[in-house]
Amino acid sequence: MALSVREAQTYGISVRKFGSGAGEFGAGYGVHFQLSSPSEYTIFADAVLSNGLYDSGEVVQLININGNYRIVNLCAIPAGGSTESCGYSKIDVLFVRPEPDAYIRINDGTTVYQSAKITVQSPRGDLLSVLIEATGQISVQ
Repeated sequence: MALSVREAQTYGISVRKFGSGAGEFGAGYGVHFQLSSPSEYTIFADAVLSNGLYDSGEVVQLININGNYRIVNLCAIPAGGSTESCGYSKIDVLFVRPEPDAYIRINDGTTVYQSAKITVQSPRGDLLSVLIEATGQISVQ
């Protein structure tokens, strides 16, 4: 999952065509996580509405999480804040060239957050989290 976020970051800061024919070269790329779909997430190109959120028609790749692992919690820290809030239903992380910075939005909102944490549970109940910072840093905890 962390590698998929890094892949979206690479697509976002470089020039990658989205769509057929002439296509779109200026789109930002991101990853969409949704708690109601705990066994999958989407790499997307912000090319249809250019709103920083995943919209219909923007799918680059739908990724199924293998091995009965599943997303169990979505958390974020507001910009300028220090307290993490959890239980969000959606998180969109977008990368737009030329900067490696992440634009993190929750629940289809317009507010940009300073970090996001996607918690994944193994079949044995172990928890791991992918942490994405607004600075573009991606880590696994």
